[in-house]
Amino acid sequence: MSENEQASKKRYGLFWVIITLLVGTNAFTLWLWIKEKNKVADQIVVTKEVIVERDNVKADLLALQKEYETLETSDEALKTEIEEKKLKIAELIQEAEKHKGDAYIISKLRKETETLRAIMKGYVRTIDSLGVLNQALVAEKKQVLKELDDEKTKGDELKREKEELKSTIAKGSILTCFNVSAKGVKFKSGGKKESETNRAKRVEKIKVQFSLGENKIAKAGEKTVYIRIMTPDGKEMAKGYDDNYRFTFGKSSGYFAGKETVNYANTEITAVTYCEGQGEFLPGNYQVEITCDGVVIGSGNFKLD
Repeated sequence: MSENEQASKKRYGLFWVIITLLVGTNAFTLWLWIKEKNKVADQIVVTKEVIVERDNVKADLLALQKEYETLETSDEALKTEIEEKKLKIAELIQEAEKHKGDAYIISKLRKETETLRAIMKGYVRTIDSLGVLNQALVAEKKQVLKELDDEKTKGDELKREKEELKSTIAKGSILTCFNVSAKGVKFKSGGKKESETNRAKRVEKIKVQFSLGENKIAKAGEKTVYIRIMTPDGKEMAKGYDDNYRFTFGKSSGYFAGKETVNYANTEITAVTYCEGQGEFLPGNYQVEITCDGVVIGSGNFKLD
């Protein structure tokens, strides 16, 4: 073989080597391009999925925020916790806006959203329980108030009956007075002897006699009986017009012409009292009232000429 033929053969072999290398290189480059293209495509898909998940998480957070707004309770501690969770949801919504393509952050937001929803369900159960409890407490309160009202009514009724009984006893314990008589008298032999007279100028004192009736309810013991006499000119007869001669009866007060302390033993007793005033007696009609324990128990009248 000539040298030209050998050189030509070498050139021909080198040509095929170069072509083979070029084909291999191009094939490798094509493979790398396709691989990178597929990687970019996969990345786009992943990014789209993350964005979709972010939108879903954000939508869930917005819905959850509205659900939290519907929670109402009068329990102050629970109300504070709910307000804290509302603020947390608002923060998570802002985080979702900031991190559109961050899969890690979106995944974290999803978990926190699920946690907040579970907490909200617990709140709902608690609020429902409190509602039932409050209804029970309201019903119990009404029952207690009714029972208290019934007891108050019973107490008022007992008090009224007690007052009525007390009033009845008080009325029943009032002494009766009868056989009231009043006459003018004058005295002789140094006041040891007396004689009756209806001549006003001769009268020195008024002798009042009365009887107290039997009463088993009244309190036994000393009883002070006051004699009040109204003169013909409408004045109260009294030896003096100061506190020494003033007494009370009912809701009024007046002056007594005489008083007598008797030892009452719940049986009938008769007493006599001598009454006097200031100056000479006037002719005319006199009215007599017998008072004991603050109550007028008897009356009478007499006339002086």
